[in-house]
Amino acid sequence: MLPSSTSQYAELSRPVQADRPVVPPVLVERGVVVFDLDGTLLDDIGLISAVAADVLEKAFGTPAAEGRVHYLATTGMPFEAQLAQLYPRAPEALRASTARTFHQRKVTEAYAKADPFPEVPKLLKRLAQERWTLAVSTGAETEMADLLLEREGLRFWFEEVLGSGEGTKREHLAEYRRRFPERPIFLVGDSRFDMEAAQSVPGVVPLGRASRLPGWTLTPKDLAQWGAVWADYTLSKLPEALSRLAATRPAKGRPRARR
Repeated sequence: MLPSSTSQYAELSRPVQADRPVVPPVLVERGVVVFDLDGTLLDDIGLISAVAADVLEKAFGTPAAEGRVHYLATTGMPFEAQLAQLYPRAPEALRASTARTFHQRKVTEAYAKADPFPEVPKLLKRLAQERWTLAVSTGAETEMADLLLEREGLRFWFEEVLGSGEGTKREHLAEYRRRFPERPIFLVGDSRFDMEAAQSVPGVVPLGRASRLPGWTLTPKDLAQWGAVWADYTLSKLPEALSRLAATRPAKGRPRARR
């Protein structure tokens, strides 16, 4: 039986990399839209869950169908945190080696085949044209996320990408809140953990991409129950939703001068 909340495991992650230079705060023109990567920008959760199911079966003997559901039920968390929640009595060394195997296979068997959702390229271009500042928060390694976005011609639109080496999703959001003060920040994600992470950081608004993944339906109502103020199966109408929501959150101060 899974715990009713993922919060107690949320801060487990891989070791944080060496400190990056501190980025000074800047006042952006309109607001910040932070996107999750897997399952939100990339249509890859089906591929990743198949990898996870096989990894869990080989490491812990969990039947593949059951392992897939367990993975999907805790997705959004770092895989290390998922293992800590699902197999708390397993030796730490086994969980660590299992996580390494998963991350390697995720790259070769899922990311190698993954594509963005069809509406994503035009969506990002439109948001940039409408003066939104765009960023990414992902549990993947930053370098891998950068490579994937570059491969798909999407990296250009993002001000910053923060990955597992820069901490957890909550820590990413707190950092974005520090960097971009006095403007609304929206997190667009696809999981319960994403919604919880957004709500845990003051001034961050959770938005959701619902899913019709075979065997794992996550409806807009489900995401709303976990805190999403807007959710849909496609992000095509996200710009309109952002405009409505931003209108209820008056901006303060003056934006930076554009070059």
